[in-house]
Formats: sequence, C-alpha cells, structure tokens
Amino acid sequence: MESSFLGYSNSELINIGGFNTAKEIESQTTLWNETYLLIEKHKIEISNFVKDIYSQNNPTIILAGAGTSAYIGEVLESIFEKYTGINCKAVSTTSLVTHPKHYLHPKKPTLLISFARSGNSPESIKAVELANEVCENIYHLVITCDAKGELAKSISKENGYLFVLPEGTNDKSLAMTSSFTSMLLSGILVSRINEIEKLKSQISLLCNYAQNILKNNIFLLQEIAELNFERAVFLGSGLFEGIARESQLKLQELTSGKVICKHDTFLGFRHGPKAVINDKTLVVYLISNNPYVQKYEEDLIQSIHAENIALCTLAISEKDLEIIKADKKIVFTHLNPSLEEEFLAIVSTLPAQILGFYKSIKYGLQPDSPSENGAISRVVQGVKLYPYNQKNIVELGCF
Repeated sequence: MESSFLGYSNSELINIGGFNTAKEIESQTTLWNETYLLIEKHKIEISNFVKDIYSQNNPTIILAGAGTSAYIGEVLESIFEKYTGINCKAVSTTSLVTHPKHYLHPKKPTLLISFARSGNSPESIKAVELANEVCENIYHLVITCDAKGELAKSISKENGYLFVLPEGTNDKSLAMTSSFTSMLLSGILVSRINEIEKLKSQISLLCNYAQNILKNNIFLLQEIAELNFERAVFLGSGLFEGIARESQLKLQELTSGKVICKHDTFLGFRHGPKAVINDKTLVVYLISNNPYVQKYEEDLIQSIHAENIALCTLAISEKDLEIIKADKKIVFTHLNPSLEEEFLAIVSTLPAQILGFYKSIKYGLQPDSPSENGAISRVVQGVKLYPYNQKNIVELGCF
C-alpha cells in the first residue's frame, strides 16, 4: 500500500509539488525524539563547554539567526535567562551584520549561539566573523541541520562547539518546518542541559500532542484553508510571540504572499494593529497554558468575538477552555498531564505549517517551492557583504 502524508498519497504529493513539505511536517515527532537522544548523548561535552563560559565574570549570551532561525532566538531568549541566570539577547544576524557594535561588547565574555538550517546564508558567516573581530573573549555554539554548510565549517574547536541535528531536519523544501522546531527543541535542551534526563517525559508528551494534531485536526485545517481569507493574524504572548511570528511567516511563505499575514501580542494588538481585521481575515489565537496570561488573552478574544468582524477565528490551546469564544478550536489534550510552556510553544507551531501547506495547494502553488516569481529561495540570494573596520568606526565616534 502506498504511503501518504497529510492526507495525500506519495504520488499525489509528487504531482502537486508538495512531497517534501508534507513529509517534513509529519516527520517532526520522530526527529524530536532523535534530537533529544543526540543532545543526551553529548550532554557532558555541551555541559563542559557552556560551564566554562558561564563561570566567567559577567558573561552574555547572544542568540542569532536569520528569518525563521532568528525567531528561534526570540522564543529562547527568556528561557536561557531563566535557566542560566545569564543576560541573554536575541539578535537577528541581519541586524548583527549591519550594526555589530550595538550588540557586541569588546570586553564582555560572549557566547554567540547561531541557529541555521543550512548555514549557507551570507549573514550567518558574517555574524561569526564580526563577533571574532569585535569581541576579545568570544565563544561560538553552532546549532545547525547541515554538517557540510559553511557555518559548520567556520567554527574552530578552540572557541567553538558544533552541534549538528539529525539529517532529516535539513528540510529540502523552501519553508522551514522540522528544522525550526528541532533547532528550537535543541536550544531548550541546551539551556537545561544539566537536567536533560528529567525532560524525557516532556518529549514524550510533546510528541503525543503533535500526533493528536496530525490524527484529529487535519480535516479541520483543510476546512479552514478552503475559506476565502486574504489576511491572517497570529496572536501570542511571551514565548508564543515568537511562535506567532514564525506562524505568520510560514503561511505567508507557503502562499507566496497571496495571504498577507501579521503577528502581535494579545495586549499589543489593541494598540492600532487590530484595525487590520475585516471580513476577509483569519485570526489565530496561540493560547498560553499559564492561567494568569490567559486572563488577558480571554479579554481580547471576547472583544473580537463580540465585534464579529473577522471571517474566522481559530483558538489553539493545550486544553479546552470553555470561556474561549472562537469559531474553530484545536485542543492538544483532554488529559491531566501538562506540557511545560516552552515545549507547548514548539507544538503550537504545527497548525500554521499544516494550514500553510493546504492553503498553498488551494492557490494552485507547489508547497515545496511556492514562490512563483522566485522572490524567495531556500537560501537567501543577492546579499552583498562589506568589510568592517572597527578601528575606523570607533574613531568616527559610532560606538
């Protein structure tokens, strides 16, 4: 019997140009388990590497990446601060390259953690070079899906550690799916490297939640994709703000910009951006499992429900919350065990990936390469890099 992914047979997926995307979305639970086992295997090496840095006087951590990889840092920023007690900043490589002195301090011991699917984006390499040039005491931790990428090759064992994820995470399709969630998981596990064995049950629960989506919510997401929405808004607060940003990018990429997407926090959305909602808008709520945060989320959801101005609203939550008024709901579990918030953030990414896949097909696009005019590509093209002379910059008074 022919295998299938996301409700399509392999031959159907090949015909519509969506085989890789569908397979990569469905393979995530397997890859998360493989990623966990790989981190666990290298626990001592990773722990020793970061311990030497953390023990120094007033160190800082920078989480860097471009595009989707930058959003990993946004989610992880508060997680690293929480579990390491060290000042941490998420900075996209696209900002780091143009304004290195805004983020890199010459005298501070600095750990630059770089996230990259291929590691071939020009900014990824340049960010490492600039960190080496500006910082007197710099360390590099590279988390990548491609051992043969330029970023992986650029790291020296003298001040760096290279962690390569399982081969299957190196997505072949344009949109990053398994690579995003697996690198995000890696970052969480690194931040909690000394308690990794205790997290095994969380990985199991994470995978169960994802399987629930794949088994029980496929038709719902197909149904939503068939709706005539031209705009989509993803709302999430705290860790989920980065997930909302990644979700809106995923839907926008996979539809080649035919669906214009935005993201915001629940409170921030009231301050002007709410004006974007009309009768062609899908609004997606990424709901925290923190009861305090939920109070603010519920208030906005009730407001949008009362105004009845959106085409459709979708609530995504760990457990069913009766007070949440949404047209559609995705609930991860009806059981008692709870997933820690950072792991819930990972699985909350899946609905947008799946929705983007179906909406891409709805528009007659090829999910594996949806960009009709070649405006976006798997590895960014056309970026010129320029030499940076920090001596001249300092003399000009720019630091």
